[in-house]
Amino acid sequence: MTLDRKTDVRAVLLDVGGVLMVPNPARVGAVTASHGGTDDTESLIRAHFGAMFAADDGTGLDWPRYYHQLLVRSGVPERRIDAGTEAVTAIYTERNLWDYPLPGAKRGLAALVAGGLRVGIVSNSDGTVEQTLREAELCQVGPGPGVEVEVLIDSHLVGVAKPDPAIFAIALDKMGITAAETVYVGDTRTFDVAGARAADLYPVHLDPYAFCYAPGDHEHVTDVPELAGRLGRVAAQREAL
Repeated sequence: MTLDRKTDVRAVLLDVGGVLMVPNPARVGAVTASHGGTDDTESLIRAHFGAMFAADDGTGLDWPRYYHQLLVRSGVPERRIDAGTEAVTAIYTERNLWDYPLPGAKRGLAALVAGGLRVGIVSNSDGTVEQTLREAELCQVGPGPGVEVEVLIDSHLVGVAKPDPAIFAIALDKMGITAAETVYVGDTRTFDVAGARAADLYPVHLDPYAFCYAPGDHEHVTDVPELAGRLGRVAAQREAL
């Protein structure tokens, strides 16, 4: 069964980091540029996704490898990597670094809701994800400046984190939906694909640069608008039956 044939999908749960938002390229770029690398926004977003792929083997995420790869892919010279790693590690410990909306994220969320899908958020975070999403005007529970979603589950606040299936169960229970009718969209194999599978959700891997393309293993989309378009076509086919 592929995403384009899943006529039973009624709901979509999404991760935040790597799906709706990425580490702020201005703050990351200040470090990479000071060590001889780029501060170009698009280049840094691509470097982020490449570094995540390199550090995520499906069973764990090697953060030191992520930092190293982020610097390499940002063009930092080898002789500056050690100093750069120390600096970039420091900014990743700061709160709310992941506050830069990906292009199309809000449009994709709005399209999912407009298409009749029930939408929620499930994120490994530090207790601030709801505030960050609202301030970025991406989404919130209830009326507000962003797209209205049904639930916002922050791992810090509920006491369980992906890939533990219990965090998905919390969202499903709050929404009154089943795993069988729900898609989960994330950016890692370790936390998102594996976690969604453990919870019996249908995993979709957001991979804008096709770093993790693995035919037959799990679905991939380049962004949330692509996901909304594909699910919208499935819904139209369902209505035509």
